[in-house]
Amino acid sequence: MAPRLKAAGIEVTYLFSGRAWNKLFEMEVFGDYEWRCGLTFSTKAGRVSYLKTGFRNNLLQFIRDIKSLDFSRYDAVITDFEPVTAWAAKLQNIKAIGLGHQYAFGQAIPITGDDILARSIMKYFAPAATGLGLHWYHFEQPILPPIIETPKVETIKADKILVYLPFERIQDIVRLLERFKKYQFYIYTSSTIQHKPDHIHIRQLSRSGFQNDLKDAAGVICNAGFELASESLQMGKKLLVKPLRAQMEQLSNALALEETQLGAVMPELDPVAVDFWLKHGRAIKVTYPDVAQAIVEWLLKGDWRVDLAWVRSVWDQVVYHDCATDHPCPPPRLLHAAN
Repeated sequence: MAPRLKAAGIEVTYLFSGRAWNKLFEMEVFGDYEWRCGLTFSTKAGRVSYLKTGFRNNLLQFIRDIKSLDFSRYDAVITDFEPVTAWAAKLQNIKAIGLGHQYAFGQAIPITGDDILARSIMKYFAPAATGLGLHWYHFEQPILPPIIETPKVETIKADKILVYLPFERIQDIVRLLERFKKYQFYIYTSSTIQHKPDHIHIRQLSRSGFQNDLKDAAGVICNAGFELASESLQMGKKLLVKPLRAQMEQLSNALALEETQLGAVMPELDPVAVDFWLKHGRAIKVTYPDVAQAIVEWLLKGDWRVDLAWVRSVWDQVVYHDCATDHPCPPPRLLHAAN
């Protein structure tokens, strides 16, 4: 979104939260951005820990963060499910536009693993007057395709697999993959490990390094987050996801990938599932249009209502391609109706 907003002459102030300031990296594109502590979820052994989350977050600081913002000189706030700006806009009666995958959950899309707590988080964590939800498929709902900045794909290395499982222990990941010696696994992590097989490569977190390894990888093993899966689909990588347990969004994302047959799912770190996927995984390349530009043009109109005809016109530009046959293929045929 950033270069499109700049090119359109829209004045933007960027604010980031949910991650320590000193752990942000490659932020030059956002200029003189702001930062707040915000809120974040805590995990343990691949599962959201609500108790740990409650103790880790400082609610008094969160309230101070909200009160520290003055939106009097802004026409609107765009929040990517970021709670500080969303609540500050709500309290100051400033138009808030929710832009992100989470806002798709207000529509009739595949959902599983939800409960009253999960539904409350989706509704109240970062409220917005208008929601522009994003998803891999429209499910006949007023949601848009993903916003993706995709690098040029290089010659694919059939034995190269990119791995990003930040909520899992590095020891468990290495133990899972060490038996598959015909493949080269590139694991991006903030952790370190002393002993590993030669076919497993440990990489520290770096956006540029990550993108370089993603370019020529044949497949991606990751959690069921939205962004990396979106990039993988657009680049034609076969996809295997392990959803974060007790996290409704990731469990629902995994269900959506299964129902659209765009990716494979393993509920746990399962060597049998990895073996089957390595041998039989199907890569579908989904070419999404320039959604960022479409949203910028929508913003410039100033109406800020989600028109179904506009949404359909964006989806009409999506193209599906079977990487195995090197031929176009029809849109997904859902295995089950959306919940």
